[in-house]
Amino acid sequence: MGQNEREENGFDPEDDHNLKREEEEVGDELSVERIFEKQQVPSWRKQLTVRAFVVSFVLSILFSFIVMKLNLTTGIIPSLNVSAGLLSFFFVKTWTKFLSKSGLLRLPFTRQENTVIQTCVVASSGIAFSGGFGSYLFAMSERIAKQSTDDVDFKKLALGWMIAFLFVVSFLGLFSVVPLRKIMVIDFKLTYPSGTATAHLINSFHTPQGAKLAKKQVRELGKFFSLSFLWGFFQWFYTAGDNCGFESFPSLGLKAYEYKFFFDFSATYIGVGMICPYIVNISVLVGGILSWGLMWPLIEDKKGEWYSAELGSGSFSGLQGYKEEKDVVLGLKDSNPDGIDVVGLGFEDVGFNGQ
Repeated sequence: MGQNEREENGFDPEDDHNLKREEEEVGDELSVERIFEKQQVPSWRKQLTVRAFVVSFVLSILFSFIVMKLNLTTGIIPSLNVSAGLLSFFFVKTWTKFLSKSGLLRLPFTRQENTVIQTCVVASSGIAFSGGFGSYLFAMSERIAKQSTDDVDFKKLALGWMIAFLFVVSFLGLFSVVPLRKIMVIDFKLTYPSGTATAHLINSFHTPQGAKLAKKQVRELGKFFSLSFLWGFFQWFYTAGDNCGFESFPSLGLKAYEYKFFFDFSATYIGVGMICPYIVNISVLVGGILSWGLMWPLIEDKKGEWYSAELGSGSFSGLQGYKEEKDVVLGLKDSNPDGIDVVGLGFEDVGFNGQ
């Protein structure tokens, strides 16, 4: 049947192209699994190796610094699953290759062990963000309390209660993930994009073609890491203090600079912008223009009417209080409908199973 006849019969060539692409993807997935079908899955004791914990510890420190840097600057934390899986594969593969040449290698490096390392790294770096080290832990401190009129009600940061608090935060997520997995993944069969992508990536790393690709990716990663480090080191020579140098360049004028409109030459923002979806970048840009360019100047003009004119700009009883209140309201407005929807689906599923 010719192409014209197929189109007359209602057949869309685009559907044919998509069908072939899906068949190729399924074929690639099956071919990757055939490579491992004769390999026996190691027991959990063999997956939890000393080298896995050593590499996890080193990468966790590295990724925690990255998360804290992003948390204190951009406030946007992209998914680090793929990066953690790639670097864990590279380090352990280099380790095992060296031991193999020395004749000291006992256990081969498996994709299960790779997954263990990736999971430990992502969990550790996730605690750096969800634990509030760049947000609410600092908000409870004495230094922040002194910026408001209530300088008595604060919590002094101490290592003991912070560790207990992090255990509560971490296990709360663990207990909530199990029922959510039952509802979202098993019952509704929804895909988990970052987890699925990480699984396919780790599987491909442990194939001959994937190992070559991983080596190229790590080489490119090292190249851009070096460029970013050298650029940051160059900027350091021209930074005399806070809000100085290339970090706060008044590209739109000094009046706009007073309302925080300036250009930051940090490579961090370029990397985060490339990783995050375009809708996130656009929403951050529009939100910055509406808040810092429109709302805060209008509220600042109400000084003396809405709040005392004697208060500083950083006081929570003044302009800063309006900023924080709006942020909390927007966060609750965005998260509450989703939470109510998930809880409602959970009760609906429980009632359906009961019937």
